Amino acid sequence: MYYRKNILFLSCTFGGFIEGVVTKIESKDYYVRADKKIIRCNLPGRFQKEFNLKKDKLYTLDIAVVGDKVNFEMNKDNTGTINNIAGRVNYISRKAPRMKGAGERGERLEQTLAANIDEVYIIASAINPSFNNRFIDRLIVAGESAYINVNVVINKMDLAPEEDVQYFKNIYSKLGYNVYITSIYRSESIDRLRNNVIGKKSLFFGQSGVGKSSILNGLFPTLDLKTGDVSLSTNKGKHTTVTSIMHGVGDNTFVIDTPGIREFDPYGVKKEDLGRYFKEFPEYINDCKFNNCTHFHEPGCAVRKAVETGKITSERYKSYLNILETIEEGLFF
Repeated sequence: MYYRKNILFLSCTFGGFIEGVVTKIESKDYYVRADKKIIRCNLPGRFQKEFNLKKDKLYTLDIAVVGDKVNFEMNKDNTGTINNIAGRVNYISRKAPRMKGAGERGERLEQTLAANIDEVYIIASAINPSFNNRFIDRLIVAGESAYINVNVVINKMDLAPEEDVQYFKNIYSKLGYNVYITSIYRSESIDRLRNNVIGKKSLFFGQSGVGKSSILNGLFPTLDLKTGDVSLSTNKGKHTTVTSIMHGVGDNTFVIDTPGIREFDPYGVKKEDLGRYFKEFPEYINDCKFNNCTHFHEPGCAVRKAVETGKITSERYKSYLNILETIEEGLFF
């Protein structure tokens, strides 16, 4: 097993408090779902103190995130105070945008998007904006390194030539990923996706303008999420979601809507492990001449030979090299 990082753990002792799950965070307010009610809670300063003691090792911005299991006590004004945050089964994170800070030596900090997830759905569009497999592969690496089931959704099937849509689909379905071809104007395509979402906690994310909010509205019309257009000048979407929000949409069914993402670098992936998160690489990795081969320039690399012979697609290999280039040295302890 190749473990990317340790799960953030503050406390998991539950006593005579109310149990709940964080559904939204706004500034210093944590909205917690408990018994089908949403309680606005605060996080005491002692958590920040405990967090700071570990900061040199964790390099993360977040204490509690959407999807975290917590327990809290009620205050007289009907708000709550969080007492404990449970350990995470898993979580999805990225390198924080540079504007949000860096470590003491300039490394990017970790920004966690959500925790305790059953399924990840990466939403792409076949056109408008154009299909971006480089971006999809970055999100796949984040899901694979967190050991979360990854699904690919190719939206706007009605706007692109069928042969293009099938080409995009084949890239990922041949690797064993569930690929959903959708259009908000074809209800049967949405119904197939809905069948896999029911009974799970699912994270939806993708670039702005790919139709993520429209798909969620199609899956669960009661959500009534705001949708946006794609700019004609930049061919990029406009943000309609500003923070991750978890919605309860049925018995044991939750969807986490994330902001449209324009920049995504997986966090916590080492150069020597990156190939393990490309599903088609492990078959060849053990045949490389060097145990620590990065599959870039080393002689006797079986992965590069597989690319040359067409056993690994050039599209995926280019994505691999693109991610490899962004991995900073000296980030791990």
